[in-house]
Amino acid sequence: MQVKEPQSEYVEATLPQNIATVEIAAPGQITTVANTEQSDNKESEIGRTISELIARASQNIGNFVNEYPLPVFSFAVLVIGVIVLRILLAITEALNGIPLVASFFELIGFGYVTWLVSRYAIKAINRQKLT
Repeated sequence: MQVKEPQSEYVEATLPQNIATVEIAAPGQITTVANTEQSDNKESEIGRTISELIARASQNIGNFVNEYPLPVFSFAVLVIGVIVLRILLAITEALNGIPLVASFFELIGFGYVTWLVSRYAIKAINRQKLT
């Protein structure tokens, strides 16, 4: 039985005509890449449009804040309030996970309610101070 060895096929590699060339600069200078093809294709136009939008973003945001200061301030206060509330709830949950701390919180709550009722709610004269 005769084994046939596969013959290797070589393909000539050709470089495209429009490749980028690298211009090496002197030490301390920036090396640049020059493209031989004109950059008027669709991708570069989209890139230019996006970079213009980003460049104008700070001006647009400043104009928006100057035009609507109260809603922007209200939204900022709301976001900060939600963040602070979530942080406080996380701290409380962490403290409740420690043994005996949850019981201590309940004891403080019962003591405060007892003090409030005995100080203000029992006598009619003191009840008027609450309203």
